[in-house]
Amino acid sequence: MDMHLLLFCCCLISGSFISGSKKKKVADDLLVPWDLLDIISRKLDFDDLFEFAGVCKNWREFHKIYLRNFLASEEPLLVQKSSHYEKSFSFISLPDQKVYHSKVINHFWHLAYCGSSSGYLIMTTQNNSFMLINLFTRRKMEINTSSFKVKFSTFAYHVLLAFGKGSEEFILVALCKSSGHLHVYQSRNFGWATYSTKGNPWKVVDFVVFHNTIYVVTDKINIGVLDLNYANINFLELNNTPDVSSSSHIRMISCDGQLLVIHITSQEILNVYIIDFSIKNFVKLETLGDIALFYASSEYFYALNNPERWGFESNSLHAINLSSIKCTVCLGDVNKLPKYIRQDRHRISARKRPYLLDWCFKHLHYEVDYFLV
Repeated sequence: MDMHLLLFCCCLISGSFISGSKKKKVADDLLVPWDLLDIISRKLDFDDLFEFAGVCKNWREFHKIYLRNFLASEEPLLVQKSSHYEKSFSFISLPDQKVYHSKVINHFWHLAYCGSSSGYLIMTTQNNSFMLINLFTRRKMEINTSSFKVKFSTFAYHVLLAFGKGSEEFILVALCKSSGHLHVYQSRNFGWATYSTKGNPWKVVDFVVFHNTIYVVTDKINIGVLDLNYANINFLELNNTPDVSSSSHIRMISCDGQLLVIHITSQEILNVYIIDFSIKNFVKLETLGDIALFYASSEYFYALNNPERWGFESNSLHAINLSSIKCTVCLGDVNKLPKYIRQDRHRISARKRPYLLDWCFKHLHYEVDYFLV
């Protein structure tokens, strides 16, 4: 729906007419019932929603509530990138079968996508920097660095964005997959620190925020805490660590107050463990219970508790990859985990057709407590 047409229709509904020197302030005139504004809002794309908020005070107050509810619903959205010729991004709600568009995000189509975290899309630029864009709040941050060369390539980095608890300070964790270097930016000191893994028999492969602390996992399934003050990783002493091989795929998830470790073997078997801190053990799960897993492009795992609330099934795995525009779903049963969905290694050219990039959990806002570290 065009915003100008929308504004005209609402003027008629509210009895407001804007003309010449006798026009009244729009803020005083457009007192449209909120139930009608709710119906209208559901028809708008992202850009129109922000124009909607700028119409008048009544609409702006409604928009604050609507946006807060929107961020907590329709989880997660699929991030889709268009073909080379269209140069656009779109966001797809699978349960609602709805596609959202935004001309604002299209300006960044040429950047190299890395991942989604805390509601932000994180990309790299050709100017040796990371670009962080929150489409839902219209906030944009660019972080430059002179301490290392930023690689300009899709999924060149594994990334995480977290904020200082109760503050606007933020932390960007970026793992370079080609070099294995772990780079951490902290806005409180405007600086980067590199956590060197050179010479160690392991390498960091994933990280999550759990209980306001950043945990990391290595390719040997060592679990550690990222020390933000001294650029160290403090590893935990855990028992019965699972056996891994060079072909194992290790990832970590924080979900519903639990720290989960994903272990995929060369036989394409999905194993999921809970870290039981009370007994310092890995506890293998037979079923995910009331959890759904979301997998993206051989890079990221996400988890959603109580997935039926958003239209997904429990004990399930939803997978997307760069060679397709389809989401593949695998269901487990009461006594069995869902199977691992093999990653299609054939990646299509961006010039040929649109493809799915990632899952975006827009309402998640990761926070880190420096005192806990």
